[in-house]
Amino acid sequence: MEGKLYLCATPIGNLEDITLRVLQTLKDVDLIAAEDTRHSIKLLNHFGIRTPMTSYHEYNKIEKARELVERMREGLQVALVTDAGTPGISDPGEELVRQCREAGIAVTSLPGPAACITALTMSGLPTRRFCFEAFLPSDKKEKQWILEELKQETRTIVLYEAPHRLVRTLEELREALGDRRLVICRELTKKYEEAYSATFSEALKRYEEEEPKGECVLVIEGRSISQIREEISHSWDSMSLAEHVAYYEDQGETRKEAMRLAARDRGISRRDVYQELMR
Repeated sequence: MEGKLYLCATPIGNLEDITLRVLQTLKDVDLIAAEDTRHSIKLLNHFGIRTPMTSYHEYNKIEKARELVERMREGLQVALVTDAGTPGISDPGEELVRQCREAGIAVTSLPGPAACITALTMSGLPTRRFCFEAFLPSDKKEKQWILEELKQETRTIVLYEAPHRLVRTLEELREALGDRRLVICRELTKKYEEAYSATFSEALKRYEEEEPKGECVLVIEGRSISQIREEISHSWDSMSLAEHVAYYEDQGETRKEAMRLAARDRGISRRDVYQELMR
């Protein structure tokens, strides 16, 4: 029989958040692939788990994934753990999952902690629609491209950031998105857990006076639909009705459909559009 990959979510702070199913799986599998074995051994020792470990991280993820896939083909049962939270979320686990899927190896995910979901649910910002960007890239061009995308984002935005980069990131976000509201969640599930609600400017003022501590999750309000509609309305106002209809015709729409779309944009009837064009 072929082996199987178990994605085991581990606590993001409070060790009591681990599930009974994860504990049993970590005991039963043949091997645990850990992002940092020095970190994970503390968790295993705490719960008296003696399963062998191997290192699987960002810098060996492709070659090590191939090795693990071959061993699973031979019947090895493997559990994957990250430093904290759910494997595959903003960590190298996605590469191992991809290779397992391509090789036909069964993969299952054992639900548990995830910092992005924990922060989102306690933020008080809309949760029905959200986007997760993890850490902004270090490459300046790539970061600028993502920030440009986020300018128009109407969903709640969730980002990760390290404390020593928090101030710089807040400055970049304020410049790109405007002075929006956000909730900065830090030390999640730990003794000094905090969810700090502020604007970018208010947060920057705070961190001028005190040094940020602990890994942070930023939950940022999306752009309001009413603001976007208002801007679109202003852009149509700068066009004549004939230019508005021609805009859609230039995109390949028929005259009739272009008139319908222009009428929709302006909140008037198609008859009004037709009569105006005839004049």
